[in-house]
Amino acid sequence: MASAPAGEVPSHFLCPISLQLMREPVTLPTGISYDRAAISRWLAAPAPAGGRTCPVTRVPLPPQPQLTPNHTLRRLIHAWLASLSPEAEVDEDVAALRRPVPGAEVAALLSHAAAAQVEALKRLRELVAECEDNRAVLESQDGVFDALSRVVSSADACSTAREEAVGVLASLRIPEPELAAVVARHSNLGEALTAVLRSSNVKSRANAALLVRSLSEAAWPAWVIGLSQELLAEVVRVVRDRVSTQATKAALHALAALCPYGRTRVKIVGAGSVPAIVDLLLDDPERRVNEVALVALDRLCTCAEGRAELVAHAAGLAVVGKKVLRVSEAASERAVRVLRSVARHAATPAVLQEMAQSGVVAKLCAALRSEQCGVRTKERAHEVLKLHSRTWRSSPCLSPKFLELYPS
Repeated sequence: MASAPAGEVPSHFLCPISLQLMREPVTLPTGISYDRAAISRWLAAPAPAGGRTCPVTRVPLPPQPQLTPNHTLRRLIHAWLASLSPEAEVDEDVAALRRPVPGAEVAALLSHAAAAQVEALKRLRELVAECEDNRAVLESQDGVFDALSRVVSSADACSTAREEAVGVLASLRIPEPELAAVVARHSNLGEALTAVLRSSNVKSRANAALLVRSLSEAAWPAWVIGLSQELLAEVVRVVRDRVSTQATKAALHALAALCPYGRTRVKIVGAGSVPAIVDLLLDDPERRVNEVALVALDRLCTCAEGRAELVAHAAGLAVVGKKVLRVSEAASERAVRVLRSVARHAATPAVLQEMAQSGVVAKLCAALRSEQCGVRTKERAHEVLKLHSRTWRSSPCLSPKFLELYPS
């Protein structure tokens, strides 16, 4: 992109049909992106001029192929447009695409959206996805957060309208005072979000997880006290189902934010969070997911119920030990904290034997000498090893090279 002269549109931003800058890129099942207007005309045209195959690949298409919005490409196009200097000469179509939607138009759409009109809600979501300016215009509208929350919690709104409203809310930057007001005014918001999390629409579930994260991180008593086991179970199911990386991280952040509340922490454990997180860690997700998962697991293991679930999982201790020195310094720190909780409060003979057999003790020994671990992490590892030195130093599972590293 950077090599393109000012005003010259990069070739991958051009629609293969119209050869014009794509305003609304959508992707066919073949993986090729087109401007929605151009591909819609192609699909409507009678064969052999169009309608039966992908214009680029010539692969046959189903009678009504799905047109998936390509939000990534759309953002790249807008980023390129934003990078153009004010003096750059661009055609009128490009200039029009760069301009944000007027506030009056957004206000009119919001008015219709507040009445749970699906098309207006969809259009708002599309506008927010287009550019930062549109999002800022919508966020500046009076009562926007309350109006959209009212749609989410409305018993009269259809499920599609509620899901679209959740999608818009999840994409907005909601100030904490507004979040507090939303919680205070809409007491059934948790129930409404539970219904959206149960949706068959993957994107809607991801958006609901993002909104639950925002509410959980603010965590007012009114919100926490009203949390149902059903809502927590659906948040855990987002983790278990791997809805998307973004949704998984949002759900993990929400669970971690709610863990400091004792009764809620027990509810989260009861919702099956510990085995879901262990299974996620076994799949070796990306670094940030590993780190957030271990933060949540660390906090869950501060209660007896959480520790019991971890040691009951056949791979629980092994996978936590595996993360030490393997992912990042932050992950190592959290993994050692989890192991310390188990060693201090759930150290039955069987658990101690498993920690030796699964390589956990060896990892703790290695952590003592590793430059990848901070001082606090090394101190915790040393504490755990000293705590059960009599059992582990005599274990046949610990090789001589690790015995040399064992603290005296």
